[in-house]
This record gives sequence, C-alpha cells and structure tokens, in this order.
Amino acid sequence: MSSPVSSTDAPSNVRVRFAPSPTGMFHVGGARSALFNWAIAEQTGGTFVLRIEDTDANRNRPEWTEGIISALAWIGVNSDSPHFEGPLMQSAQEPQHRAAVAGLLSSGRAYHCTCTREEVIARTGDPNRGYDGHCRELNHADGLVRFRTPDEGVTAVDDKVRGLVEFPNVAMEDFAIARSDGSPLFILANVVDDIEMGITHVLRGDEHLSNTPKQQLLWDALGKVPPVWAHVPVIVNEKRQKLSKRRDKVALEDYKAEGYLADAMVNYLMLLGWAPSGDREIVPWDEMVAEFAVADINSSPAFFDVKKLRAINGEYIRALPLESFIAEGEAFLDPSWDRKVWAQLAELAQTRAAVLSEIHNLVDFAFLDEPVHDEQSWNKAMKEPAAELLAAAEDAYRDAPWEAEELKNRLEAVGAEFGLKLGKAQAPVRVAVTGRTVGLPLFESLEVLGRERTLARIAAARARLAA
Repeated sequence: MSSPVSSTDAPSNVRVRFAPSPTGMFHVGGARSALFNWAIAEQTGGTFVLRIEDTDANRNRPEWTEGIISALAWIGVNSDSPHFEGPLMQSAQEPQHRAAVAGLLSSGRAYHCTCTREEVIARTGDPNRGYDGHCRELNHADGLVRFRTPDEGVTAVDDKVRGLVEFPNVAMEDFAIARSDGSPLFILANVVDDIEMGITHVLRGDEHLSNTPKQQLLWDALGKVPPVWAHVPVIVNEKRQKLSKRRDKVALEDYKAEGYLADAMVNYLMLLGWAPSGDREIVPWDEMVAEFAVADINSSPAFFDVKKLRAINGEYIRALPLESFIAEGEAFLDPSWDRKVWAQLAELAQTRAAVLSEIHNLVDFAFLDEPVHDEQSWNKAMKEPAAELLAAAEDAYRDAPWEAEELKNRLEAVGAEFGLKLGKAQAPVRVAVTGRTVGLPLFESLEVLGRERTLARIAAARARLAA
C-alpha cells in the first residue's frame, strides 16, 4: 500500500487545507477535494484546516459559510473531530497580507505600477499580451503592486499527481498581488494564509495548477518552503465537458435532497480519480482511508456517472438496517400518511428504491383512495385480454386466503387460462391496483393493501375498460 505522500515529503505534523469560497451551494468537485484532504488528515493523524475565502464582499454571507460547514458534516468531515480545525476566515488575516506586501516591496521583489490596460496595449500592440514590465524600475510610490517574476529559467512544480511540471518564467507576467488601495489580491492572500496556518499539503482541483508557479514564487520570496502540491483531475459530465452549475446538477445539497445517502455519496466521490485495491466499488470509509494515496490518483478527467452513483446508492440503501431505512424514508412521505402502513411496506420498498425520493411513488398506492394511473402504463398493460383477465382475477381473489404466496398462485393459474405466464398476467392487475407497471413486489403489496381495496380497484379498472 502506498503512503499518502512520500516519506521525504511527509512532515510529522501534516496540515492540509480546504479553502472554499462561499457561493450558496457546495459543488460535488469541492466535496471530492474535501474528502481527499480529509483522508490524508485521518491517515496521517494530521489536521484538516477549513479556511473560508471570504474577502469578496459579495460572497461574504454567514448563511453560505454555514452551508459549507453543514455540507462537510453531511459527508463526514466533522468539526467535532480532533483532525478538524476551523472555520478560519481569510478576511481576519488582512494585516498579515498587507505586511507581506510591504515586505516584498521593501526587498525589491515587488513594485508599484500605475499602468492602465489600455496603455499596455498601446505599447505592445497586442491585446492578448500580458503586462510588459514598464514600471519595474520607475520607483512609483503608489499604484497597484506587482510581483517581479524571474526573466529566465523555469519554475518547476513537483506535483504528486502530475509529476514535475515546468513553467517557463519568461511566459509569466509580473502579476498583481495588491490593489492600488493596498488591499491584497487572492493569490497573495492565499499564500500568506497557508504560511501563517502552517499548511504542509495543498491538494485541490487541477484548474488551480496554472496559478501554482506564481504561488510557489511567492513562497520562495517570503522565505518559506512551498507545501506538497497535488492537483486532482477535473470532473466531467457524460459529454466529457467540465461539470458546470449552469448545465449540470453539481450541488451536493441537491443530491442530499433527492435522497442520496451520505455514505454512498462519500464512497462514489472517492472513486472519482482514485480506486481502491481489488477492483472494488463498495468500500467502507475506514478501508478507503487506509489505502488512499495521492500518488495513486489518476490525472485523467473523472466522469461523474449519475447512473453509477444511483447504483452505488441503491446498494447502500439495501444494506441499511430496516429500522434505519424506515427512519430515513419517512422524510420523503406525505406527512398525513399512516406510518404503521409505511413500516409494513418499507421492507418491500428497500428492495426497489435507488434513491429515497423514489419511495413516495413506490408506496403512494397504499395511502390514496384511488391509485394515480400513469397513462403510459395503463395503455401498455390494458390490452386484450386485460378486461377478461381482471374479471377472472377478481373472482379468484374473492375467497382467496389473503397471503402473498396464495395470491401469486391464484393469479398464475388465471394467467394459464389465457395462455400467459405470470409476468404478463400480473401487468394489468399491477396497473389496476398501483397505477404503474413498475413498483414494489406485487403480491406482498396486495397483502398489505387488503382484500376490499384490491377488489375495488380491480373492479374500477374493469369499469374504465368497459367505458
């Protein structure tokens, strides 16, 4: 088994950080990064540092920060754990940010710049070119602050997922680190925060890789050893496009509301770019923590396969103790529905539901005066000889012992009279009683529904066919 990082890179006190910006929803990609960091913290006995990037006033809402904490807690990144620290607020660090800018100016590693973008374009003639270094030696006393990047050589980033990645320094412009009013920009604040908070490992999405050489230069300029870098693969949809909140369902909260179990979501997210041994998919968290290694993360884009997530969630639902499933499922029922009847149907529903939100439509037939007929199901099932078969089923059920096995045997015999196997014979009965062609095991459902209601629904279906 690989270690989370190589022995030469693993300090005695591992401190990983997860630094989301509050946006009003928690992206599944962020959840995946949080879990990878959490696995490292637990495996090494280290610390997961939650830092809220709250310097953007438009995103600085307390309820959004609470949403991040709540989403993390749902996937098991728990603030009660000894491995958890935070939330720490980036805005509280502004004095340290400003001090770092002043130090870089004093050492000559940064300078003030008064150029406008229009002036740069006028000098270079190229609207796509970066800053041309015009103010490097002009010793301005004000203006925004730029970091002086090296003119030659390369900045090499030793990335634990992608290997050694080299960035030619000549391709990096003198990038801004503070505004003209002295307030720090994110790239500088991010580095200072990591230094101040003792961060030893930075594991994040690979969209941040392009910023890493700039951050590494800042670490060096501030006299500190950069952290261990690891950039995990981008998550894509079925069209291999990067997941987008404008196009795809990406909010962790939406999956929770739909009835995905936290353990299933954690299991699936851990498989996006990494795999446990033995070609397994259903793996308990403790086993994943024991095996997880950054070096084993695949650098290729990870496909967010909703069908696979549903399948994994279904496995976790079926593995729940029945009492837990009953409790979990109650939130997806109509408040007026009889919980005793739900308890009778729960074991059947547990065999069918892939997500908890499906429970409502699986069991609603037992609580409604009349089933909600799906017209497509009706048209498919109520073809000849449906009317005659329903009449025969009604007769067969009128004096039958009301037990699932006997109900099955009687309908099987009715089907044989019409030259139909049980699967075909039960379709019109299922639709007549439940309203749909797909649902819970039929005969156990009839047993719970009772003789009187079952016969009444078969009679109603016959009347509709006759009309």
